[in-house]
Amino acid sequence: MHKEQTLHWGIIGLGKIAEKFATDMQKVSDSKIYAVASRTLEKAETFAKKHQATMAYGNYEELLSDPKIDAIYIATPHSLHKENTLMCLQNNIPVLCEKPLALNRFEVENMINAAKENNTLLMEALWTYFLPHYQKVLELLEQKHFGNILKLEADFGFKASLNPSGRVYNKTLGGGSLLDIGIYPIFSALTTLGIPKKTEAKATFFDNGADATCNMIFYYDKAIAHLKSTLVEKTNTEAIFTCQTGVIKINSRFHEPTTVTLKSNNGEEKTLDFNYNSIGYNFEIEHFNQLIRTNKKESPIMSFQKSTELIDLLDLIKAQIGLSYQ
Repeated sequence: MHKEQTLHWGIIGLGKIAEKFATDMQKVSDSKIYAVASRTLEKAETFAKKHQATMAYGNYEELLSDPKIDAIYIATPHSLHKENTLMCLQNNIPVLCEKPLALNRFEVENMINAAKENNTLLMEALWTYFLPHYQKVLELLEQKHFGNILKLEADFGFKASLNPSGRVYNKTLGGGSLLDIGIYPIFSALTTLGIPKKTEAKATFFDNGADATCNMIFYYDKAIAHLKSTLVEKTNTEAIFTCQTGVIKINSRFHEPTTVTLKSNNGEEKTLDFNYNSIGYNFEIEHFNQLIRTNKKESPIMSFQKSTELIDLLDLIKAQIGLSYQ
């Protein structure tokens, strides 16, 4: 393993997220995209040329057998995450798997068990957790900068182009608003308020059975969270924490690099700018690289417990709105 020198990454699945991930790898020292794999060699070669990858493979098995690979980023559709992750773990290759980790709790448990059995690092790539602005908000809330949270309002919505075979829309690929973007508002509640005492959810559906919009309410002892995801309209995509003596607002789009506005009840207001100069994927890459270099098998931030809690909430909401991927 190239612990002291450059870490060689492989990518499985070469869509839009993989493009962003590969672009931000340029910002990370001692780390490079070494090999990429797609179902067609032509696509892999085009991607490899664009992002200066050394090797391009027309199937995943060839990439997995390359001895120079130190880590693999999985950016395939949700429905393939489990299968692709298990392939890597069985080859003892550390895996950073795009969110959601899998389609349900059963699959997530299989993946975590495989990571433990093979003594190999696995982490869900929920990049928001590692962004400096989000870490700052977690710190402010932990310190009770404006007292306790009373209410969280978090949304994520855009008008998707409804391509029947596209990943976002295609139910057989795990498409729909909840798993694709609803995961972010749910994540914001889980990481700030914890596991809710009770949840309510309502959804609208596309003709193919994928959820178009999901509205959720999470109830806590002394707080409430109103959460929303939608693929049929553009929303503010903010996370607003109303606390006892002020409001902490993660400005649009809260899940990616942005600013944070603090407004106290006495009218004082300031905006924190984190001067981002990347798309934002470099922060989770740097964290994962550090885990590899220190021989860790689990992230202390995006831990197995956190991924399990997150998929449990997603499963609960799916049951409440009558959504099944079986």
